[in-house]
Amino acid sequence: MKPTFLFIGAGQMATAMIKGLHNDVHIIASNKKNHQQLDYLHSTYGVDTTTNWKQAVPSCDVVILAIPPQAHKEILQELAHCITNQLVITVAGGIGLQLLQEMLPENTSISWVMPNTASEVKQSISLYTYSNVLPEGHQQLLHTFLDGIGESVQCTEEQILNLTAVTGSAPAFVYEFANALEEVSMSFGISKEQAKTLVAQMIFGSAMMLKGEKDSIALRNDVTSPGGSTAAGIQTLEEGQFSKLIQAAVHNTNKKAGELAK
Repeated sequence: MKPTFLFIGAGQMATAMIKGLHNDVHIIASNKKNHQQLDYLHSTYGVDTTTNWKQAVPSCDVVILAIPPQAHKEILQELAHCITNQLVITVAGGIGLQLLQEMLPENTSISWVMPNTASEVKQSISLYTYSNVLPEGHQQLLHTFLDGIGESVQCTEEQILNLTAVTGSAPAFVYEFANALEEVSMSFGISKEQAKTLVAQMIFGSAMMLKGEKDSIALRNDVTSPGGSTAAGIQTLEEGQFSKLIQAAVHNTNKKAGELAK
């Protein structure tokens, strides 16, 4: 019998996770206002839906808080009165475990997971941590969730705070990079569809290479002959301080995430 996962919130991140998980677990998706989104999730992925998540809590094994950080206190106040022995997972940036520990009944099993939108193709890299008290059954449920959307790495809360910009937000940096390559490709006379195909496959192939034994510098050097054409392109990136720009983007993302969490 499949475990039941209740999603409180049905936005873009929840939808991505539901798409990755829907064949592995029984899902109930909840959203108070966006009934159209619930209809989409039901018709597309066959999940159950509700506008009253409190009625669904007793029948579920896992509660996933897929809501903005600022909505957590209100939801946790309500959840505290109807939770029994469920595993509670938040996927909100900057939240951590403390707020859940303070607002939910003592010894509630809790976890903080930071996935990304590649969850929908089961290719997320998720960072996670959990409370000291996590029974074996809840550990299994946590890994059912994590494995259902991709790969995962256990981290400290501080590491998750700092690395979310790399695993959760940086896909947007990659897509921005892809868009720039698509635009310059189209300037050479190919269609948008052709540009997307060649750029997507280039990034996919490069990612597969990165998962191999060689590190990123070695792979870069394999492509870059001294004094060659690729070296000229790398020089342009270095002159534009590409590496420092990416690092600054990560730090600014972390800064904003910290502000939103407050």
